Amino acid sequence: MSSDVPNNFEDRLRQRASTTRNTNTLETIPVNHQPHENIPNTPLAASTISFVLGCIFSLGLALFLTGGISDHWWATYQLGFFLAAWSGFHWGEFAVTAGWNRDKCSVDSFLLDNGAMYHVANGTALVEYLITLYFKPSLKAYHYISTIGIIMAVIGQTLRASAMIQASTNFSHIVALRKLPSHRLITDGVYSAFRHPSYAGFFYWALGTQLVLQNPISSIGFVLVLWRFFSRRIKVEERALVNFFGEEYDNYRRRVNTNIPFIR
Repeated sequence: MSSDVPNNFEDRLRQRASTTRNTNTLETIPVNHQPHENIPNTPLAASTISFVLGCIFSLGLALFLTGGISDHWWATYQLGFFLAAWSGFHWGEFAVTAGWNRDKCSVDSFLLDNGAMYHVANGTALVEYLITLYFKPSLKAYHYISTIGIIMAVIGQTLRASAMIQASTNFSHIVALRKLPSHRLITDGVYSAFRHPSYAGFFYWALGTQLVLQNPISSIGFVLVLWRFFSRRIKVEERALVNFFGEEYDNYRRRVNTNIPFIR
């Protein structure tokens, strides 16, 4: 006697994916997890967020390329780059997920619902920059530091996007604790030089944005918080990867470093 009821977890995922994709290709409903729902998971929300991020990116890029506006003390090329980098990062997270990892795409893929502390950290960085710029603008005049930050942010963004594209459906913003039939261990490309290139990319991108702003306090704070976060996350993720791939992952882990300071 046949039944249309799926027998196991993988069958349920495939059935949901098929139903979702055939119903409306504009929907952004992930297959294997539920969105946080703090932001409506609808095409309207996704398009609105993309529009707002695009506006911020365009304004920031224009401010950066023109070297700032001399009539306004706060309108500097450094602030412009920070705004462009921040908005570009969040739009890019959604765009890469939508293009190469559709089954995991939702409004959460923008990573804007990333916890209150994330927004507090970026807000604090802006406050530090503007207060220092207003009272002691000479402390923001070391252009070589900003140049180093720009290079780091661009490299970090490129590394993270490349890792997400190469991993494709194997990548997830949420640590996978259950191995799916589609999971495979990727060890070539950027993964041959960085064991966790998306984490390393974000680490150097975030630090780069603070060097652009020449924020000593926020730079130290970002390094400490991100190091602690990634150190713990990598331990959890690698326990799962050892369970998934066994000796193959152990050999890979011994061969390739994370290239995040003091995280082997």
